[in-house]
Amino acid sequence: MRYYFAPMEGVTGAVYRRTHHEFFPGIDKYFMPFITPTTTGRFTPRQLRDIAPEHNVGMPAVPQLLTKTAADFIWAANTLGDMGYAEVNLNLGCPSGTVTAKGKGAGFLGDPDALDRFFDAVFAAVRVPVSVKTRLGVHEPAEFDRLLDIYNRYPITELTIHPRVRQDFYKGTVREADFAAALPRCRMPVCYNGDVVTEADARAIAARYPGLPALMLGRGLIGDPSLVARLRGGPRADSDTLRTFHDTLYARYCDAFGDARIAMLRMKEIWFYHLNLFENSEKHGKRLKKATDPRVYADAAASIFRDLTVREDIVPG
Repeated sequence: MRYYFAPMEGVTGAVYRRTHHEFFPGIDKYFMPFITPTTTGRFTPRQLRDIAPEHNVGMPAVPQLLTKTAADFIWAANTLGDMGYAEVNLNLGCPSGTVTAKGKGAGFLGDPDALDRFFDAVFAAVRVPVSVKTRLGVHEPAEFDRLLDIYNRYPITELTIHPRVRQDFYKGTVREADFAAALPRCRMPVCYNGDVVTEADARAIAARYPGLPALMLGRGLIGDPSLVARLRGGPRADSDTLRTFHDTLYARYCDAFGDARIAMLRMKEIWFYHLNLFENSEKHGKRLKKATDPRVYADAAASIFRDLTVREDIVPG
């Protein structure tokens, strides 16, 4: 089984990816938070801070593009290929209203004919392998029959399926029966993504689909960064390891942003998931969340590692 780290905007940027990879090896691919190609044919300075090869040295990083315009995808994908990336991913899964209102992300799934034309133009011109992350449709999972017919006609290197429709957002249970029905029809390798939070979740999916090549994990890995290491037979991270990881990441954010307060706010986004890994974390977590001074934040974080017990597995939240 291959294990992928899902892209999470505001969380899994270059600094986080590099630090996680150093402390917890075993991830086969880190998917970058999506970037929207500009119409100018150039990446912006902000985009380059995340995708520049020198910021991703030594880790298997995959850029993800969000667009419905074939020409924009083509220049961006080919530029990324020239930068040395071995794969570019198309985001057809984002359910955000601001994204789908423009016909991008999961919104693109609502126009299969346009999607077919998009792929026809893209695969005639790209010089780099293209993978796709998708949902089952916009309104109903039955929409996936038509979408999969389109996907199967093109040399998509890998299809990551999040078994929800756009209208589900991230609510309710995944539509796993629809995933199971579609899996035998997929002509390309498939990766499963959706509500794989704990070690038990990951092992259950692997047992139900013994031929499945890959799993993509997101919030479960943010909350429990040693999750994949354990799935590969390694040890569970203890409090000292987690603290060293935290302190290193925080220091690197301070350096990258040049501002401890901005670094603190970024760390709080991670703690939203990470607190669930500690027993009885409510009181300590409240103090950390209320911190407005970086020194108070650092003390609150240190007290979590000093006072609380690390759970055997993250508690879904």
